[in-house]
Parts: sequence; C-alpha cells; structure tokens
Amino acid sequence: MRFVDAAEIRRVLTFPLLVAALEAAHRRPKIEIQDGFLGGENELYFVRHALDRGRFMASKLITSFPENPARAQLPAVQAVCVMFDGANGRPLAVLDGTEITYWRTAADSALGVKLLANPEPTTLLVVGAGEMAPRLVRAHKAVRPSLRRVLIWNRSAENAAKVASLLTQEGIAAETADDLDAATRTADIVTTCTRSHAPLIKGANLKPGTHLDLVGGYTPQTREADDEAARRARVFVDRRETAFAGVGDILGPIASGAIRESDVLGDLHDLAGGTIAGRTSSADITMFKNSGGGHLDLMTCEVVLHEIGQLR
Repeated sequence: MRFVDAAEIRRVLTFPLLVAALEAAHRRPKIEIQDGFLGGENELYFVRHALDRGRFMASKLITSFPENPARAQLPAVQAVCVMFDGANGRPLAVLDGTEITYWRTAADSALGVKLLANPEPTTLLVVGAGEMAPRLVRAHKAVRPSLRRVLIWNRSAENAAKVASLLTQEGIAAETADDLDAATRTADIVTTCTRSHAPLIKGANLKPGTHLDLVGGYTPQTREADDEAARRARVFVDRRETAFAGVGDILGPIASGAIRESDVLGDLHDLAGGTIAGRTSSADITMFKNSGGGHLDLMTCEVVLHEIGQLR
C-alpha cells in the first residue's frame, strides 16, 4: 500500500484534468455516500465514506479546527484519504487528504461554473482570503479563461491584500475590494469561501447573468448568501444528499419560505448528464452550492492514482 503526499498530488494534478474527470464521473451511476460526525463546530471530527460499486471504496478522515490558522499556523481542515480496490477490497493507497480537499473543492466549483456560468465572464469576485481563495481563482480561470479581473474581499484587508499579491505574482490581474456590495454589483462570477454565520452576499446586488458559487458554509448555522439571492436564482447543488443534509445556504431559504425544496433544480449528475437545463438565458442568475461529499474525494483520488501509475 502506497502513501501519496501533497507534493506528489500537486505534481500530477491540473484543474483542466481534474474538472474533466469529475464531469465524466458524474455521467456514471451515482457513487454511494455516507457521513459520520463527532464533536462540534469548533472541534469537529468527521468521516466521509464512498462506494463506487465494483470499482473503488474510499474514506476520508477529517478534522476541523477553525482557530488553527491564527493559533497554530495550521490549516483549519486537515485529512487523510484511504482508497480500496472495489473488486476485492485490497487497500490501494493512503493519500494526503488535506491536499485532496483543496483540489476537489475547487474543481467541484469549477465544474459548476463550466455547466452554469455565462461563457465569457470577465470579472470574478472572491469573498474570503483563506487557503481556498487562490485555488478557486485558478480553477475558475481554467474553465473560464475570459476572466481577466479578480477582486478579493475579506474582513481582514491585510489578508485580502496577501491573496491579491500572490495572484499578481502568478500573472493574474488581482486587486482588493473595500466595498463588498459595490464589488458584488460588478462581478460576473462571485465565489465565497468563508465560515460566516450571517449572509455576506445580498441578492439585490447580483446583476442579471451572475453566477454565484457558495463554497464555505457547511453547517446549518453558516450562511454566505441571503434569502433574496436564492429567490432570484436558478438554484443548483453539487449533490442533493449532502446539500439537504445540513447546509444553511440551502436549508435557510427553504425554512424561511424564500424558496421551496423543489426550487433546488438539480445537482451535478443532472447537469453533467443533461437531464436538467442549467442556464436558460444569459440573464439568468445561477446559484451553485458546493457542499462536498465523499464521492468527490474518491473521484479525485482515482485521478491521482491513475496519474502516478498505481492503477493499471
């Protein structure tokens, strides 16, 4: 059994490769998933299991300590992934799950952009300046290379400036945004990755044609967009089961009556399979909730193992 570290994962993965693989995987039968959670929001341990019958079995073991970046200079979320052969149960590999999480989260949202966003957006607004921010920019640009301006907003202007500087060094035209409402009104794509408990994106500020990508909120208490955003949008999720299991940006507007459960029009299986239309016009506002799931980890680990020659 092999251990695959973060450096090896970074060596073999690219966003074009991974997004294409995720899209193809979402055209196959759904992978079975199950989650288990222990602890609370500030000290959370959870496991995401996935079963791709006859092909692979996988589990990702995850810890979430929101105070880590400030207190211990560690990532807030850390993990390991374990992959098994689905034909005979043989352990195949243990992979750095923290790195897998970065890649599959950004690629999941990029696939949403590919299937839902207008074809020629120019301005991307990133809300949040954590580990995911630059990765989301790179992933979105991989599927929408027309993006030529990136705005970074964060409660800490200093952290926003650090992300903008990093992206500028990569040749990406990035700058900080001081006024979130004003920045929202100019953006063609808005991607959020925060732990906010109060909505940051106001639906009234979304211009026609905007694609809203919500990444950060993963509990019933977290919200990144208000009810008006959901009310105005064509709403999609990456996977129905995880979205309805407990994410505030879906459950909140349903509970308030802003939308009904049936207003969540579909997930990536529906979109990639062509059974549900995504955008119906260039003026549609589309909203995509990235809620994750063990199936995405399994899909990403499969790509890595294939690229390193572990799978024949």
